[in-house]
Order: sequence, then structure tokens, then C-alpha cells
Amino acid sequence: MSTADTSGTLGEVLVERVGEHVVLITLNRPDSHNAVNVAIAEALEACVIQIESDKTVRAAVLAARGKSFCAGADLREVAAGRALQLARPETGFAGFVYAAKSKPWIAAVQGAAFGGGTEIALACDMIIAGEKASFALPEVKRGLIAGAGGAYRVTNVLPRPVAIEMVVTGEPIGAKRAYELGLVNHLVAGGEEVAAALRLAETIARNAPLSVRESLRLTRFAADRGEAENLRLQDEVVTNVLASPNLAEGAKAFIEKRAPVWTD
Repeated sequence: MSTADTSGTLGEVLVERVGEHVVLITLNRPDSHNAVNVAIAEALEACVIQIESDKTVRAAVLAARGKSFCAGADLREVAAGRALQLARPETGFAGFVYAAKSKPWIAAVQGAAFGGGTEIALACDMIIAGEKASFALPEVKRGLIAGAGGAYRVTNVLPRPVAIEMVVTGEPIGAKRAYELGLVNHLVAGGEEVAAALRLAETIARNAPLSVRESLRLTRFAADRGEAENLRLQDEVVTNVLASPNLAEGAKAFIEKRAPVWTD
């Protein structure tokens, strides 16, 4: 991605240069609620790498087409035994949640951000949400776990009791409540999410690039000092969950539109 390469398509992800210093990345599987498949994971990883390597990019916006921001992992991939392929070796789920990002990322959430969708939003630095947006970590309903940073990152932005309720009930919270609790930076009218996110990105891009990057690095470090220990424990609990037959049962029950039959 260079200043001359202002737009393009990477699989099911759209890439657009907006002005000189902002890039808009758009998930483009609207018929599947932008659920993450292997193609999206590979494309998002490539986007982050390109943005990091392009010195003219100062901020990035991550958006999605359709009614949903992202439904998380594509459960058809999970049911087919490809769950582990949805995470890239160096960058994690969707090629994004653990990717090294020195520049600010803003999520523009227009509808449901469920499971991995919320984890992707949490892996951004800021969230703009439309009035119909909602956030959930419903993995426990499918025999899974919010094991792409969601179960611990949500505690960085929400009060402890609210974060615990989200991860153990799997129930969503709406945009207004998410804004009031601090998960969302700005709440906007439906249809204005991307425009608002781009305005915020342009405001950032007008500032001194090195000052922004170093300020971001310091602030992230202060907020995420427990990241290494959180990742260690997350690896342990995810291993336990993935070893259970509930993983396949949860995905199959969802696809077959029936109540799951848990084994423990």
C-alpha cells in the first residue's frame, strides 16, 4: 500500500486511502455478517503489515459492510475443524487481535459485534458506534471461550462486574450502555459510523506522527501492563476448552438451530 495505491481488495476485505494519511479497511462478507473465515484472517493480517510499513499512513479505520460489524468466527469453519486456522501464527484471531500496531486504529461499529467481532473492536484503540450497535462475548453459549483477548481486554474498559456478566452470560450490551460505560468513544446516528471514525482519524493524522506513536505506545503500556500474564493464562484456559467435545457440539447446534447438549 503506497500513496499511489489508494484502494484495492484483499480477498473479502476492501482497502481505501482516504486523504493523504488515513486508510479505511472494510470487512466485506455482509451476507455472512462478516464472520471471520480464513480469507479474512489472511487479508486483515496483510493490511496491518502494509499499514505498518507505509510511513505516510498515520491512522486506520476498521469498518464493515452490511447490517453487522462482525459475527466473530465463522462457525461453519469451526464445525469443519478449521477453528485454529482462523488465527494467524503471529497476529492471532482474524490476523488482527495480537498484530503489532504502532499507529492508532479506530473501529467503526454499525451493528452487532459478537464474539470475535467484539474482540476485534477491543483490539482497536478507539470505537465509534452507531445507535444500533451491540457488543457481546457469547462464546459460552457455543462451548467456546472468548480466547482472542476478549475475556481479559473487556475488563480494561468495563467495570469488573459488567465484564464478568458479559463473559459468563454471553448476553449483549447495546450501544448506549456501552458508551455510558466507556467501551465506546463516540455514539453516533446510524449510518454515520464510518464518517465519524474518519473525522477522528483525520484529527489524529494532523498531529505530529512521532508524538502520536510514542504517546500511543506509552498509554497502551500503562493500560496493558498485565498483557503477558493474561496471555499465559488465556493459553491455558483455551487449551482446556478446545479439548472438550463441547466445541464441536456448540457449533453444530447453532448450525442445526437446536439447543446444545453439553457434556459437563
